[in-house]
Amino acid sequence: MSVGILIISHDGIGDALFDTANNMIENNPLKVRLLSASRECDPDKELETAKSFLEELDVGDGVLVLTDLLGSTPSNIAHRLQIHKDINIVTGINLSMLIRVFNYPDLNLANLTEKAYSGGVDGVSIAPYEKK
Repeated sequence: MSVGILIISHDGIGDALFDTANNMIENNPLKVRLLSASRECDPDKELETAKSFLEELDVGDGVLVLTDLLGSTPSNIAHRLQIHKDINIVTGINLSMLIRVFNYPDLNLANLTEKAYSGGVDGVSIAPYEKK
């Protein structure tokens, strides 16, 4: 068994990150579902879809929910899922975060959550620049 991954994002962001990560990491064994929430979506309807994805993804080890922007509709949908007992949420998904998650498919939910967070943070830096 393994942790399931649910990506809830604004239009196309999750799809693009997932497709890119899948091209970089061959044979990703994690079960992943994507939910794209537009500005015009009905959050209650999307919540029901997210709940059905949780049921599908949780095979006993829990679900890690990755979302793009804290306080946004995708994030709010994710946080409404917290009634589920084995769910962790990390906001601010980026490619580095997703690659890190895919590289550690055997971790439990708590440790995979920490890897997701560290992958996201470690993937952000300020490049040195020269003043002219």
